[in-house]
Amino acid sequence: MVGPAGSILVTLNLRDIIVDNRAGKRRGSYAVCSAHPWVIDAAVQRALETGSLLHVESTASQVNQFGGYSGKTPREFAAHIYTAARSAGLARDQVVLGGDHIGPFPWQHEAAENALAKASVLVRDCVQAGYSKIHFDASMPCADDGKGMLDDHTIAERAALLCQVAEEASQARDPAASQPLYVIGTDIPAPGGESGPGEAPKVTTPKDVGVTLEVFRAAFVRRGLSAAWERVIGLVVQPGVEFNDQVVFDYDPSRTEALSAALPLEPIAFEAHSTDYQTCAALAALVDNHFAILKVGPWLTFAFREAIFALAAIEREVFGARKGARLSEVRGQMERAMLRDRSHWRRYYRGDEQELALSRAYSYSDRCRYYWHDAGVENEVQQLIKNLTGHQLPPGLVSQYLPKEYDRLRSGEVEARPTSLVQSHIREVLVAYAAACGFS
Repeated sequence: MVGPAGSILVTLNLRDIIVDNRAGKRRGSYAVCSAHPWVIDAAVQRALETGSLLHVESTASQVNQFGGYSGKTPREFAAHIYTAARSAGLARDQVVLGGDHIGPFPWQHEAAENALAKASVLVRDCVQAGYSKIHFDASMPCADDGKGMLDDHTIAERAALLCQVAEEASQARDPAASQPLYVIGTDIPAPGGESGPGEAPKVTTPKDVGVTLEVFRAAFVRRGLSAAWERVIGLVVQPGVEFNDQVVFDYDPSRTEALSAALPLEPIAFEAHSTDYQTCAALAALVDNHFAILKVGPWLTFAFREAIFALAAIEREVFGARKGARLSEVRGQMERAMLRDRSHWRRYYRGDEQELALSRAYSYSDRCRYYWHDAGVENEVQQLIKNLTGHQLPPGLVSQYLPKEYDRLRSGEVEARPTSLVQSHIREVLVAYAAACGFS
């Protein structure tokens, strides 16, 4: 079925995808976990090209009632996503807007009561803004919880509290609106990738899957949330997939064979976090093993950074010797912004000053994604695009710095405009995810 601009209209919703996946079909949904406007635009275009859902999620740190690091509240973020989708010709029911790691994480330095109160406000705001999927993450200890990890019962009770808020907010919405879907878990990878070098993470055991499901089910029932439990479609576990500053821990299907067998009969699947930088084969294997929801975030802004830095190199080659030319200083401005505010990368990177400088720019952890909204950095990106727009970019330079885009340029798939080249580079990441999820 063909829609606007030759797009394929999707006929599946997220729950259908889970059912199909559990039935053994190559079907999944990739969740774009980013608030970056260029990434959102690329995701919209990819959804149009493949007929996949436009599945976008914001974390509690990115988007919250105080603005988060993106500067957007849930209502503002939802408006941006729905506007971008509508402008491109996507139907509203082709959009899945989700909340990722929704819980006390941004406020874990506060007492649990205060952190949960703020998380409850965030849950309510997300549901009222039209979020249709919420991942509850209450796995992190708060300031008065003592040292060490929280036990499963405490995590489940706090998640059930947040779910109760979501249900109440849902009942106050338009009766025609669909009820939210939920994702739970206790063995949850840290948002944004691991902070230390370490070894490959341990895979969640089948026994832990059974315990998690039972304690969450009991916590939901105690709060009168049996109906909400029927809308739990995903369980977050650790499949041994992770990345840090310099290392990607690749998926090994042999390590998760027992996990797939541990899933209950009802239509619930695994949600895989931190799948960034996995190979195409690994992503497909995850979907085949019932990791029906694949989260991707830092890899997308990593690709954006690659494209911007490549264009800056092309800019220097083209305009560097021209008298009076005002070249952009994206790389330098980004470095200055990150040195002014070290809070987003300090505990993720290690080494001497040169090693830290390389990590700030090129790390898999991609902590520079927190600084693209900085006014100075934004101005330099705009200057870069302005300088290159309207000029014939030498094909040899595109081949040198953006070889994949050069191939698409030669085949007529991409225009020789800086914005098109950046979008193409981001979409290259999404191509792998769409294929793994059964959308080519």
